[in-house]
Amino acid sequence: MSAMATGRGGAAGFSDIGLVAIGRNEGARLERCLDSIPRGVAQAVYVDSGSEDQSVASARARAVEVVELDMAIPFTAARARNAGWRRLLELRPEISMILFVDGDCEIVAGFLEAAAERMRSSPEVVAVCGWRREREPERSPYNTVCDVEWRFAPLGETRAFGGDVLIRAAALQVAGGYDDAVIAAEDDELGVRLRTRGGKIVRIDQVSTIHDAAMTRLPQWWRRATRCGHAYGQVSDMHGAPPERYFVPEARRSCLWGLAVPAAATAMALPTLGFSLSMFGAYPLQAWRTFRDARKRGFTPRESAYWAVSCTASKVPEALGVLKYRLDKLRHRSPTIIEYKDGKG
Repeated sequence: MSAMATGRGGAAGFSDIGLVAIGRNEGARLERCLDSIPRGVAQAVYVDSGSEDQSVASARARAVEVVELDMAIPFTAARARNAGWRRLLELRPEISMILFVDGDCEIVAGFLEAAAERMRSSPEVVAVCGWRREREPERSPYNTVCDVEWRFAPLGETRAFGGDVLIRAAALQVAGGYDDAVIAAEDDELGVRLRTRGGKIVRIDQVSTIHDAAMTRLPQWWRRATRCGHAYGQVSDMHGAPPERYFVPEARRSCLWGLAVPAAATAMALPTLGFSLSMFGAYPLQAWRTFRDARKRGFTPRESAYWAVSCTASKVPEALGVLKYRLDKLRHRSPTIIEYKDGKG
């Protein structure tokens, strides 16, 4: 961890920067998050979504403003972030940049300085993100997959950011903030609207946060992949028209390989005397191609193997997530959050 040392550090020039952290029952993870807030940040706000642990008390003990969401209203991370930045600007309307961070992430020293410098030197840039890294990638194959995922995104100008991002406050206000109804990939959805208004999103070559997925069991991985598929369905429904076509290819691939191919191969097994089952041979080939691509990008054999298996196998729960979104829409049901974490931090 020495290469990603964290800490509050001393830094000047943060007087126009505020911070919003969101969480629920993060325990020690939240404490690490709040303790990593860089000194000099004008104001920090923590948005709690019904924690039953000491999260609220931990935030208040650190002189962090707390917003407690009304859990009678369906929760989404987007709703929490909106409540946070709006309270932040009520308290400090002069803030020009807002750093968003999830409560299970520890901010890496130096990231905010680099992100703010890039934002100030480039007026057209409305959002700056970096590399997220996993705290314990060796703890489980699922944590390894998360760590690879965080590092797969390109540097430079990019289409989207994750939960840890510095956003220009004025651009966020003009866009209307996050969409409360989006239960996953709310950052991608906001990124589309920021870009359509002429803003640029940039990823800098800097580790931004250390994330704690705490994902050690197969059901957690399955729920996370299902949530990903739901995001493909919902966000492609919102921004799938040309020229954006956001998440349209992803949603189609998930449905093709997660539902259509297995269903067709199985249904045609008797008429084809089992020949149709050879269609399942495409999956190992896909896994091999994914493995080879990851190795070319510099990932270790272990990382590449877990990534390849996950990307191939996840098509099934992703397809179910897309299907869930489509069915809920037909039934006029509001989307509900899909959580994968168990227990408390």
